[in-house]
Amino acid sequence: MKKSLVLAMAMALGVTASAYAANPFSDVPAGHWAYDSISKLAAAGVIEGYGDDTFRGDRLMTRYEMAQIVARAMAKGANVDKLAAEFADELDKLNVRVAALEKKSDNVKITGEIRYHYKYSKKKSDVMDSNKLHENGLRTRLYFTGKVNDNWKYVGRIQNIQMFHNDEEPGVNHTGEDGNTDFNIAKLEGRLGGVNVVAGRDDDVFVKGYIYDGEHDAIKLSYGDKWYVSGAYGKLTDANEDGSFFKDLVGVSKKFYTAEIGSNIDESFVNGRVGYFKADLTDEAKNVTDGNLGIFYVGADFNVAKDLALEATYLRANKDKFGAVESKKDGYVFGLGYRGAEISKPGTWGLTAKYYRQGRGTYLAHTIDGDTDFKSGFKGWSFGGEVTVAKNMLLSATYYDTKALKGEHDDNAETKVLWTEFNVVF
Repeated sequence: MKKSLVLAMAMALGVTASAYAANPFSDVPAGHWAYDSISKLAAAGVIEGYGDDTFRGDRLMTRYEMAQIVARAMAKGANVDKLAAEFADELDKLNVRVAALEKKSDNVKITGEIRYHYKYSKKKSDVMDSNKLHENGLRTRLYFTGKVNDNWKYVGRIQNIQMFHNDEEPGVNHTGEDGNTDFNIAKLEGRLGGVNVVAGRDDDVFVKGYIYDGEHDAIKLSYGDKWYVSGAYGKLTDANEDGSFFKDLVGVSKKFYTAEIGSNIDESFVNGRVGYFKADLTDEAKNVTDGNLGIFYVGADFNVAKDLALEATYLRANKDKFGAVESKKDGYVFGLGYRGAEISKPGTWGLTAKYYRQGRGTYLAHTIDGDTDFKSGFKGWSFGGEVTVAKNMLLSATYYDTKALKGEHDDNAETKVLWTEFNVVF
């Protein structure tokens, strides 16, 4: 039965005797009458052997096995009408079985990213001479995406951080604890009617990370595409767990709310957004901020020229004093970007430059890798570049120079940071 099938498939696919020289099966010698046909069919993916690299050509096949080979040949465009008619029932049943199997195999996808970073920082203040610090480590993330149905999916993330060297004292550095493995994303994403929904623990940014960048337990809704309205309600878990609001204050936010309207129009000269972010704080945090924290913001992105983009964001907090420390209510961020690296396209690159001036009430956990942990807020600038060195491999470096905003306490703290990364995605 296998002999006739090989001949039929070879004729249907138009095998030529000299087109294929080698075949992957150890039990089909070069002088065998079906050597060339088997080589062609194996190369085309029509036939497969066994796990021990054998073809076992003398073994009798079941009709289901033959129907599977016919189905593969048909997918390759072979003219197998007679064989298709002969095995019509089996092909019908096989198609159902294969479709179900393919659906199962695609139901859960695993992707990941690996990041190595090196950080050099130089700190000084009124009470401390210049202090040079070094840090480097490896962060690994695995994402599990499971399809629930055509409109919903589940996303989970496991993260491990290994610190190879860290000069900073415990509790100051929030890059991650050495050796910890956490299950730190668990969310459902989908649509209810025309509304996009994300519910669960996520790791995301608010206002490009100028207010908050980190994990949170929340439900987030958005409606619209080119013009949109969005909102979120939940708890800022990072702010509660690592003291990112003030390094000596753990347990900050009981809940938060945010609402935003804006535009996201491709090829438009300008896209904008306006919104409000409110954090209901714990009693301990309220003693520092004299109440809950509210931040109004407005921002715009301008496509100034080809490959050149300008951004501007203004933030306004409802507090100008944190305990005994005076802080500005206002915050400003201006950025300029040229080109931009695409991690899937080797050789692409980009440059960015930004200026920051934010009172302490305008951010809780800032996105930058420079120092923002000043009690009065901070001002400063950054400059960086990135390049895709190979497909799915990105190298970047950014230099930050940040200082404390001066208040009644006349804080002269300043930090210079060089942050480099090598990212690999798969």
